[in-house]
Parts: sequence; C-alpha cells; structure tokens
Amino acid sequence: MPTLSKSLLCLGLLTAGGFAAWCGNAPAVVGTIATPKALDREPVKPIPLTVNLDARKVALGRDLFNEPKLSRDGSVSCATCHNLQTGGDDGRALPVGIGGKKGTINAPTVFNSGASFKQFWDGRANNLEEQVNGPVLAQHEMGTTWEEVVRKLQATPQYASAFAVIYRDGVQAANIRNALAEFERSLITPNSRFDRFLRGDDTALVASEKEGYRKFKSYGCTSCHQGVNLGGNMFETLGAMADYFADRGDITPADLGRFNTTGREEDRYVFKVPTLRNIALTAPYLHDGSAPTLEAAVKVMVRYQLGRDLPPEDLAQIVEFLKTLTGEYGGKPL
Repeated sequence: MPTLSKSLLCLGLLTAGGFAAWCGNAPAVVGTIATPKALDREPVKPIPLTVNLDARKVALGRDLFNEPKLSRDGSVSCATCHNLQTGGDDGRALPVGIGGKKGTINAPTVFNSGASFKQFWDGRANNLEEQVNGPVLAQHEMGTTWEEVVRKLQATPQYASAFAVIYRDGVQAANIRNALAEFERSLITPNSRFDRFLRGDDTALVASEKEGYRKFKSYGCTSCHQGVNLGGNMFETLGAMADYFADRGDITPADLGRFNTTGREEDRYVFKVPTLRNIALTAPYLHDGSAPTLEAAVKVMVRYQLGRDLPPEDLAQIVEFLKTLTGEYGGKPL
C-alpha cells in the first residue's frame, strides 16, 4: 500500500467527521452551498470570464493548432486529438496518431489547460510551451522533428509573414511553441451553470444538483478536485485505498505515471489529478480510458481513492453535479 499523501489523510479526517486545520485544500465548512459572501470558503472557484493574452499570438496559435504540417505526413494536427467542438479531447480511450499508430495514454482535454500546474498525466512538462514538444516529437503522435516543422512553415508564406510580424527571429521552434501555448491559454470555458451558482445565482442549479455538490464535498472529492479547475494542481496515487492496477491487470509503462519522469519509487502509479471541467463531454475516463461513463469513473474514484461504495442516490446526485461543470467556449455552450 503506498504512503498516504496529505490530501488523503484529510480524506480520513473528513470521513471521520471533520477536518484538521492544516488540510488547506479542504472546504472551510463541509456541505455549505456557495453564496457571494461564502465564495472565499468554497473549495472550488469560478473560471475567470476573460484572460489577458497577446491577441496576435493567439490568432497565430489557433492556425498552428489546426495545422497538419506539424505532423510528419501531414495527416495529424493538434485538433485531431483535441476537438474544440466537443470536450477538447478525441473521445477515444487512446489517441491515434500518424499512420494509425495508437497512443499509450488517454488524451486529456486541452480546455483550461493553462490553469494546470504541470502538463501531461505524469507532469513531465512544467508549462504549455514544454508540453508542445511531446506530441510533435512522439513517433506515435506527430512523429516529426522541429527542424522539419520549421522548414515547412518557413516555406508557407502566410506563416513566414505572421511570424515575422510577431517574433524578431521569425519561424523558430521556440516561437512555434510560444504561439501554440498562448492559444491554449485562451481555451477557457467560463460561465458553467455551477460557476453562475458560485457567483450567487441560486437558480442556476436545481436541488438535486446542489445536493450532489454537497455530497461531492462531504465524501472528500474536493481534497483532490478543487480550485478553478477542480483538479490539475496536485499529484495523487491512483489506488490509494485499494490496488487499482492489481485488479485491472496488464500493467503498461504508461501506468507507472510520474515514476517514468522521476525514477522515484514513491512516484509509481502517481498521476496529475485531472480537471473535472466539462467532464460530461470527455468520456472515456481515467488515464487508461477504461471508464466508459461518468458513473463508472465516479465509482472507480470512490472505491480506489476513498475506499468506499456509493449508494445509488448519492452516485446519481454527484453525477448530476458534475454535469453542471460544462461551460462555454467563445461565448457558446459546449
């Protein structure tokens, strides 16, 4: 059994009936419903309605995000695995790259990725600029080199001109990464019904959804899923209260999680906690894509992270709450 993290010790205190003062990620009062005055005590914060970015870089990054020239054979773009018309992912258990090659780990949503403290499931990238290297260079994703990408874009007049205007040294790998990262930072999805509720609109949620949020907190889900992104700001062991991988079997290198980055035994099976924003749109779930429905994913989390089972009514209400986390992109509901 892996050593329990601080957040999981908080869970133990929660299920025993209260919080210790040092559980900084926990809500101040379990089960309270948000009001404007109580918002600072809530474990979840609304997504800002706007973000201040360089509009020129965002526009260029948008073009690059949809540009198949970033892949070796011109068949795959960032948008291939991160569909902005749905949940910002590809709806597959594992992504498919050039030549039909299957990836090794579930493609996470790109929406609100700028709010995450690290990138990738194993947190190996410290920021979005570093993250861009991963899919571009991975042989089972875009399978190319930066030299080849730079050559292609330099030979494309629209890109040569756009980069020259924004960047002093024109089309360079670092500038491509920067423009893509700036665009990805623009991919916020504010104004979900739950965010409107947090901002004081008590009519934004119905009674069962409010009860689902109360139970989401009372079961201890907010020990890992809190903040603006309801996740994305900490690492956690998958299988903290029961051995997920022994039960599932067929362990792959991707299952080792952060261990692949650090080589530390304590990081085996440790992953970045995923965001729950727009979670109703991003099935299948978990790093291995093994949970086909939101209900299945919640059951897995409660069993393996909390060591509990959910009564059917509680499960249904928590899932109802999670469905209120779907926001808007570009002013339109997802």
